[in-house]
Amino acid sequence: MPKKFQNVALPLLAVLSGLLLGAIIMLVFGYDPIWGYEELFYSAFGSVKSIGEIFRAMAPLVFTALGFAVASRAGFFNVGLSGQALVGWVFAGWFALENPDMSRPVLILATVVISMVAGGIAGAIPGILRAYLGTSEVIVTIMMNYILLYSCNYLIRDVFAENLMKNTDSSVNVSVNASYQTEWLRALTDNSRMNLGIFFAIIAVLVIWFLLTKTTLGFEIRSVGLNPTASDYAGMSAKRTIILSMIISGALAGLGGAVQGLGTFQNVYIQGGSLDIGFDGMAVALLASNSPLGIPFAAFLFGVLSIGAPGMVRAQIPSELINVVTASIIFFIGVKFIFEQLLKPRNKAKGAK
Repeated sequence: MPKKFQNVALPLLAVLSGLLLGAIIMLVFGYDPIWGYEELFYSAFGSVKSIGEIFRAMAPLVFTALGFAVASRAGFFNVGLSGQALVGWVFAGWFALENPDMSRPVLILATVVISMVAGGIAGAIPGILRAYLGTSEVIVTIMMNYILLYSCNYLIRDVFAENLMKNTDSSVNVSVNASYQTEWLRALTDNSRMNLGIFFAIIAVLVIWFLLTKTTLGFEIRSVGLNPTASDYAGMSAKRTIILSMIISGALAGLGGAVQGLGTFQNVYIQGGSLDIGFDGMAVALLASNSPLGIPFAAFLFGVLSIGAPGMVRAQIPSELINVVTASIIFFIGVKFIFEQLLKPRNKAKGAK
């Protein structure tokens, strides 16, 4: 099978295999998988509002997935997307709360830039450590998640001005000028929380695709990811490329956090743990094989599973089983070499009579 068809077939096989495994698990525990999946997809597509919620859930996942994809193309495993998204959310939200009367276009643009800068700085730290000290970006980004989580919680609880807080753990809502939700999208989707973030995400997909495939920087990122030593010999600065790729990765995650915060929740609040959009974004990128153009489709699937999961309760199936389905899909992506062997054309042995 040609390579371009394999890039589509492998994720589809992984999704179908994950759904099949989920069905088998439901059967083992005495549940009706057909009814369960029927209720899942009905909940996801049964109303205009739920479809709007799918696109709402997609947007932050697209950003974190793009961030993971950029780092992966450079040869790094950025596990710090959750922390980078949170710091983008908190600083963008803080600015929005402090400047409620700023004009809407300027305020939205400012929050976008601030979230990207905050996330980019958070991403630059492990990038610099990797480039100059050779530290493992996996360990550093995992630890950074906790550092950023507790630092942001401290800022919200002890540094935010009292007039910005609704209670000790949550801020007041941002002004209408800062919210990514709009009246026309609410009217279009029956009062769903779909917001401008989905349009930002589409733009980001096109920009990152162009960056990675049509620019010198994109070529350097891919080259360093394949062989940093050879890239140095070719005149590229591997250290510079490492740092830039992690900055871009963090900036995308930071914007994803702002979309989640100012688009979905419209305030800032204490987090009990790492943001789900960070780890879910990694799964989306893996499902899309780190392809920028494939990420929106993988994010759409995860949005469907997320919005449709509560519907499984009507089929008397624990909604947690949808996490089993999601994990199964990622498992089959992880063992995609099995599918590659199945799809690989059978070449006749040389000299066969």
